[in-house]
Amino acid sequence: MIKADLHIHSSCSDGSDSIEELAEKIKQAGIDIFALSDHDTIEGCRQMATIAEFIPAVELTCLCGEIKCHILGYGVDVENPELNELIEKGKVLRRKKLEVRIKYLKDIWNIELTPSELDWLYSRKSVVKTHLANIIVNRGLADNNIDAMKKYLDGCKTGNTRFDGREAIETIKKAGGVAVWAHPLGGEGEKHLQEDEFLKRLETMKSFGIQGLECYYSRYNQKEIKFLVKCAENNNLLISGGSDYHGTNKDIPLARLNSDNVPIDAGLLSVVKYIQRGVAI
Repeated sequence: MIKADLHIHSSCSDGSDSIEELAEKIKQAGIDIFALSDHDTIEGCRQMATIAEFIPAVELTCLCGEIKCHILGYGVDVENPELNELIEKGKVLRRKKLEVRIKYLKDIWNIELTPSELDWLYSRKSVVKTHLANIIVNRGLADNNIDAMKKYLDGCKTGNTRFDGREAIETIKKAGGVAVWAHPLGGEGEKHLQEDEFLKRLETMKSFGIQGLECYYSRYNQKEIKFLVKCAENNNLLISGGSDYHGTNKDIPLARLNSDNVPIDAGLLSVVKYIQRGVAI
């Protein structure tokens, strides 16, 4: 069985592992095929390319109509001008969101960040809510970053700082990549969609040009996976799968592609074949 994990994060976004640490853990886990898919940055892919063979990817934070979603771009050319321009736009959007959250912590919770904490945040390639949550945990104000986000940050309204989904998908394609809807039934800590609600959203996502679904996911059970695989097959969409590994920032082991920890062969992930061999859908 060929072992794969197509949804992994490093410290270049909100994972805890450096690229070197991550590469070693992937090797120790016996993973044959993996994708590095940091949030809204490709810096980690540039670093990983010097030490391992992998699928370069990015996870873009998007809005498709009224649907808030994450879109994975697999097999992208990290030097593509359009992709890099979009990434730079994302940095501006994330900075805006960060500053709103910093002000919210101060105004609502009387938590004022120190100069060193601010320097650490602003020095990062991609800043997300987890980074602020980790600061809160380090101060002893919460037991873990999930609790910190729920209590101190989830009430903060940041406005729309997401990429336009159509632009994101088109850019992924221009960069030679494949656009896949990440954790389409709901991600970490989210209530999973019922089948009828998902099918409505799927029609919207197809109209935006989505090419695949992340059917195998660490938080999905066998019934949910079977449903997603059937939807992908019925709609001529590629099938992907990943753990959404974040190191110590999430309780998810590498290569866990379902909630029951049943081993998944890479042959079930048609997106791998598409990327590696250029086989058309």
